[in-house]
Amino acid sequence: MDLGIAGKRALVCASSKGLGLGCAQALAAAGVDLVMNARGAEALEAAAEAVRAAHGVKVTTVACDVTTQAGQAQVIEAAQGVDILVTNAGGPPPGLWSDWDRDDFIRALDANMLTPIALMKALLPGMIDKGWGRVVNITSQSVRAPIPALGLSNAARTGLTGYVAGTSRQVAPFGVTINNLLPGIHATDRANALDGPVAQQKGISLEEARAERAATIPARRYGTPEEFGAACAFLCSQHAGFIVGQNLLHDGGGTNLTM
Repeated sequence: MDLGIAGKRALVCASSKGLGLGCAQALAAAGVDLVMNARGAEALEAAAEAVRAAHGVKVTTVACDVTTQAGQAQVIEAAQGVDILVTNAGGPPPGLWSDWDRDDFIRALDANMLTPIALMKALLPGMIDKGWGRVVNITSQSVRAPIPALGLSNAARTGLTGYVAGTSRQVAPFGVTINNLLPGIHATDRANALDGPVAQQKGISLEEARAERAATIPARRYGTPEEFGAACAFLCSQHAGFIVGQNLLHDGGGTNLTM
């Protein structure tokens, strides 16, 4: 399917690996020029070069921590005029409700709620002026069905979801859509970070912990960054202009909901 976005330009955050890289690759395959961001310069440059070589698109890199004000300023300067914004940041650490204090919640809010909002506020006006734009926020299945060990993520990402619910309806009349893409477990470093403590607690190997978790997913496997990226690219396409303010689960059926 021709997504109809060749020649557009996108900012993809945290895109040196994992789900962010999957999104960057899928957009590049559709002919979209990229601004790629990540904290680690070496991994970011390697990922960007691989995208350039595979798809022949223009790629600008911005190595910084986008969850800081200084990092946001760098990324926003490089991304002025983009047509597509994909927000993404690593999730807070798992734990118990009694583990977290105010500073922990502030860090989670900065990364997973306030940073996407800051990027949207900076880049939405340019999209509105052009009469076309796409925003996809990578959040989590936990905003639909909270995960007990991920209280920090549950709280921060649900706050972003509420913001998007209202904002998406305000910008839709200008040809701009905002949607959230909600991953379940995918074969990324984040999965390792979640499976590692389970393996340690149960006294089993990491592979055994993965197998146990995969058995709880109707698809009986972890998702891949490539198929996640394809879903993101579709939401950014010309064909998705009537999808507004939605929370699309990408979880292999792992979130047991009727709606």
